[in-house]
Amino acid sequence: MGKESLESMLDFLVNEHLQQMIFSNPTEKDGLSKVRVRPVALKGELKFQAEELAGNQAFHHNFSDKELKDYGKQLLAGRFRQAEVYSKLGSATVLVGKKGTVTVKVKRKEQILSEGEVQLFHNRQKRYVLEEGTPVPFLMDLGVMTAEGKVVRTRYDKFRQINRFLEFIEDILPKLTKTRENTILDFGCGKSYLTFAMYHYLKQVKGYPIRVIGLDLKRDVIARCNLLAEKYGYDRLSFYHGDIADYEGVDQVDMVVTLHACDTATDYALAKAVRWNAKVILSVPCCQHELNRQMENHLMKAVFRYGVIKERMAALYTDALRAELLEAEGYRTQILEFIDIEHTPKNLLIRAVKEGKKKENRQEIQQIMEFLGVNPTLGKLLGFKAQ
Repeated sequence: MGKESLESMLDFLVNEHLQQMIFSNPTEKDGLSKVRVRPVALKGELKFQAEELAGNQAFHHNFSDKELKDYGKQLLAGRFRQAEVYSKLGSATVLVGKKGTVTVKVKRKEQILSEGEVQLFHNRQKRYVLEEGTPVPFLMDLGVMTAEGKVVRTRYDKFRQINRFLEFIEDILPKLTKTRENTILDFGCGKSYLTFAMYHYLKQVKGYPIRVIGLDLKRDVIARCNLLAEKYGYDRLSFYHGDIADYEGVDQVDMVVTLHACDTATDYALAKAVRWNAKVILSVPCCQHELNRQMENHLMKAVFRYGVIKERMAALYTDALRAELLEAEGYRTQILEFIDIEHTPKNLLIRAVKEGKKKENRQEIQQIMEFLGVNPTLGKLLGFKAQ
């Protein structure tokens, strides 16, 4: 790995072959905590999307390759002390000292890309968590991969969606341990595409000792999932029929996953996770009807009378209040955009990581609830009394 200038490294790696850039080690605690850049195709044109994480928010910006080079230099000029770059041409690490000294180390790949590879779209260039070329049994059964590990061209959307979910898992790996078995619960697991992906990644790829439990109300789905788990040799993955609110099968849980638990079922899953003192919560809510039925405010009456507007506002208020209630319980919470597999084209994912320090926000939550005239289920389950 040779030393180069920041300018020459960016010129070499920031192009159609770029797979991922990660900026970390921020200089300020209250600013951006991390920036991840990935290639995207917008209207048939290759762009680079930067996801900026700040507190519990995520912001997205799209750049051309030239704009990305300028953006990267700005981030390293005072906002971040480290960057990692991955490309089909090689990789690079950038370290910025306290006095502003920049050290750039580049590792170039020896093989030369063929002309055909140069023309591939971003979905083949991106560095995926589950990379193409390595056969994965459940992806083969889904028709996403061939027996040789090649992604079927018409199933790239599903391949990207599964990998997007695993990126969220990748970010929370430091919260899991390799010294004992980690218990993971997936409430409302359904057909369990993502459950199998999570198990394969954590157990087979990363080597974490895990036990994964899937819970759903559909008996036929549970039976099929158990057959598949046995077929793949996933001996620490089990599926059970049951209701989220009544489940008492374990005493201690490290991570709770809930994907599309309908309406207040999400609240019961989140409350269970808090009581178990789970280190990580990943939740993609849906069908947020409760607040839509409750919301009443004289000032907002003219807005609330439009049904579709009220419905969308209720869904956003529901998830924002859930995030704040989790913050009040000592979780660092983010609401991130998540591309879903079977439901709406885009959705929100609540990612909460146990930090211990509770946020002093109960008064603000109370005021918001009073303004909207609501009393959400999660608040009641966590002992939050509406006035």
